[in-house]
Amino acid sequence: MYRLYSMLVPMLLLVFTVAGAPAPVAAAGEVNIYSARQEALIKPLLDRFTEQSGIKVNLVAGRPEALLQRLQSEGRNSPADLLLTVDAGNLNQAMVAGVFQPVESAVLNEVIPVNLRDPEGHWFGLSQRARVIIYAKDRFDPAGITSYADLADPALGNKICIRSSANVYNQSLVASRIAHLGVEATEEWVRGLMANLARPPRGGDRDQIRAVAAGQCDLAVVNTYYIGGMANGSEADQDAVAATGLIWPDQEGYGTHINVSGAGVAKYARNRDNAVKLLEFLVSEEAQSWYASANYEFPVRPGVELSDTLAAWGEFRADDLDLARLGEYNPEAVRLMDRAGWR
Repeated sequence: MYRLYSMLVPMLLLVFTVAGAPAPVAAAGEVNIYSARQEALIKPLLDRFTEQSGIKVNLVAGRPEALLQRLQSEGRNSPADLLLTVDAGNLNQAMVAGVFQPVESAVLNEVIPVNLRDPEGHWFGLSQRARVIIYAKDRFDPAGITSYADLADPALGNKICIRSSANVYNQSLVASRIAHLGVEATEEWVRGLMANLARPPRGGDRDQIRAVAAGQCDLAVVNTYYIGGMANGSEADQDAVAATGLIWPDQEGYGTHINVSGAGVAKYARNRDNAVKLLEFLVSEEAQSWYASANYEFPVRPGVELSDTLAAWGEFRADDLDLARLGEYNPEAVRLMDRAGWR
């Protein structure tokens, strides 16, 4: 026994020296999510998933940048099974940072259009939003505005509001134009847009809508789900939306720029199978219908009925650009925006 013990001890020490401390055992029936979406925008769906599957969902909410940094610093000790965030730019950044693992799911690949997911399965779009142009109904004729390119027309001097270049939504819009038009033409467009601002870029998309309604500018660039949320919000927000009209840009060109909220399975997920089950639930007809009615976002699943709010905006042609390219061109977009004075 002594000889056996003396042989085993060095062997065990070697195992722990090479492998480090053992990873905690995965908790059965759980899934842990790091979410950059507000809790109110995702919690009801997570509760419904638990009701149907019996899998408990543990949610940690935070800013996209903070959650990514947390995942990176935690490394293999991270409890996260899934990272849910907004914008393909953020999803690509997380992929490049190495915090996702590829997933092969027949359900996800069948339901989600190929341009709305990473081709190697690192991340999947779960809901869509369009970045559109709004205008002041009482004082602006929208007849001459049919594309994003028109926003650089010198005739629109001092008429446009937009948020800062630090916002990933604007970065992705610029990245999409680089993908379609190249760097030189896109930089020229950004410089023209900046020359037409009514005020320095500031605030969020809701602030741009309120600014148009208040007469601070005649045009603004915003995401559709902010319009939907305000149209169903406070009386003041409903009045602000009622004072504006919506333009679907580039219907005769490559289509209106779209983006997604989406998610990927964490590299060191201990509840990997449960994470995949949750992803598959989030693209079910029930979940996709909820996105449309409660969050005012467009489903990624084809054929899902739109809410009254979304349907009232009418049909539009969406840009079918592979959203993975938005992440690819994001660094160039940021440099370009900085050169052109978009702060």
